[in-house]
Amino acid sequence: PVMIATDLVRCAVLLSVPVAYAFGRLTFAQLLVVSVVMSAADITFRAAAGSCLKALVPPGDLLTANGRMEATTWTATMLGPPAGGAAIGLFGPVVTVTVDAVSHLLSALGVRAVGTEEPRPVRTGPAGPRAGGLSAGWQYLLTSPDLRPLFLNTVVVNALVMATAPLLAVLMLGELGFAPWQYGLAFAVPCVGGLIGSRLARPLVARFGTHRVLVVGGTLRVCWPLGLAFVRPGGAGLVLVMSVELGLITSVGVFNTVLATRRLELTPADRVTRALSAWTVSGKLTTAALTAVWGLVAGVTGTRTAVALAGVLLLATPLLLPWRGHAHGHARAVSTGAAEVSGRRGRPR
Repeated sequence: PVMIATDLVRCAVLLSVPVAYAFGRLTFAQLLVVSVVMSAADITFRAAAGSCLKALVPPGDLLTANGRMEATTWTATMLGPPAGGAAIGLFGPVVTVTVDAVSHLLSALGVRAVGTEEPRPVRTGPAGPRAGGLSAGWQYLLTSPDLRPLFLNTVVVNALVMATAPLLAVLMLGELGFAPWQYGLAFAVPCVGGLIGSRLARPLVARFGTHRVLVVGGTLRVCWPLGLAFVRPGGAGLVLVMSVELGLITSVGVFNTVLATRRLELTPADRVTRALSAWTVSGKLTTAALTAVWGLVAGVTGTRTAVALAGVLLLATPLLLPWRGHAHGHARAVSTGAAEVSGRRGRPR
C-alpha cells in the first residue's frame, strides 16, 4: 500500500506541471516543490520496496530477485534517457512530463497486481514518530559491524561518482566539442554492463562467497573513473569513455546486486524500512553536497583536474570496505551460494 500511495502521489504531482502550464501558472517555485516531493516519494518507495521484497521472497531467492531488479534498473537507465530525449524533441517537455506521470500510474497498477499477500506488519517497538524515524535507521546502520563499512563505502563512492557527472557534461559537450548524441551514446551503451554484472553476481557468490565478492567487486568498481580524466576529442575519446563506463557499470552491477541481498539478510524485518530510508537519504544528501563542492573545485582547478581528483579519491575508498569479514559469515555465504547452485538438492558442505 505504501508503494502504491507513493506512485499515486508522484503521478499527481507531475500532472500538476502540465495543468499549471496550460493555465499559464507554471512557476520555478512549483518546479522546486515538485522536485522535493518526487525525491521524498522516491525515498519512501525504495524503502517500502525493500521491505516488501524481503517479506515476499524466500531468503534463498533474494540474490536472484535482486539480480533481476538490478538488471531492470540498468535496462531503464539505458533506454529511458534516449527515449525521453527523443520524446522531448518530438512532442515537447510538457507532453513528456505527462507521459512520465502516467508511468507512475502504471507502476501503481503493477504493484497492485502482485498476487502474493505480504505479512501484516507487526509493531515491535513503542508507538510514535521515534519508532519509525530516520534516526533509528542511522543508529542501526552505524552500530552494525557488518553494515557500517558497507554503508559508509557506498555513500562515499556513489557521491564521488555522481559529483563528476555535471563536470563530464561540461568537459565533453563544451571543451571537447562532442555532439549531444555522442554524449548520450557514451553513457547509454555501457549500461549493458549492468545487465552483465547482475547476471554474474549469483555464480560469483556461489564460487567465492558473499564477503569476497563484495570486497573485490567494491574495489574493482573504483578503479575505472580516473580514466575519464584522460578523455580526448574524437572517436578515440568516445571509445575511452565507453570502455571506462562499461568496466565501472559491470563492476557496479555485481556489487549492487550482492550488496542489496546482504543488506536485507542482515537487517531484521522490523528495521528494513527505517534502515533503507536512512541509507537513501544519506546517499542523496552526500551526493548533493559533493556535487556542489566539485563544482567549486572545478571553478578553481579546471574541469579535467576536478574529475581526476575525484578519481584519485575513489581509489582510497576500498579502505572503508569490510576487509576483515567474520569467518562464520563468510562460511555461511559460501554455503548459501553452494546450496543455490545445487538447487538445494543436498546439504552444503
